[in-house]
Amino acid sequence: MESITPVIAVHAVAALYVLLLGPLQILRRRRDTGHRLLGASWVAAMLVVCTSSFGIMPDGFSWLHGLSIWTLLCLVIAIVSIRRGSVGMHRGFMVGSYLGTLTAFAFAALVPTRLIPQLLRSEPLVAVVTLLAVAATVAAFAMLSIRVQRSPQRAAVSRPGT
Repeated sequence: MESITPVIAVHAVAALYVLLLGPLQILRRRRDTGHRLLGASWVAAMLVVCTSSFGIMPDGFSWLHGLSIWTLLCLVIAIVSIRRGSVGMHRGFMVGSYLGTLTAFAFAALVPTRLIPQLLRSEPLVAVVTLLAVAATVAAFAMLSIRVQRSPQRAAVSRPGT
């Protein structure tokens, strides 16, 4: 098995974060502080995924590197769109970025010579522990972000007469 370098490890963990947080962001209520906090972390992780991909070139550049460039452009368009009030355009580019990441993951996971299948065959415990650790991080951060958003409402309800 090809060795997992620090760049590959960072890339994989950030991509897993993006893949696990994406459905929560897409399916939950919009326009609240929790969505913004989670969205900012999702964009930061996506930036790590895209930029780290350029440090992974066993056979030179591939279509996946083109997808990284396209995703970076889509993120910029999505952020500019929401700042201009275009919710539909923002949603379209963010969901599209997620689907592109999901496509890249499917390619990386389904081709037997890629690192994910090799890792699952040779070190399944490492893969499972990594998945669980990232899932726990996503869950904890999501609960904290949603709780932060709800805290002022609870404070106002708990103090009658204010």
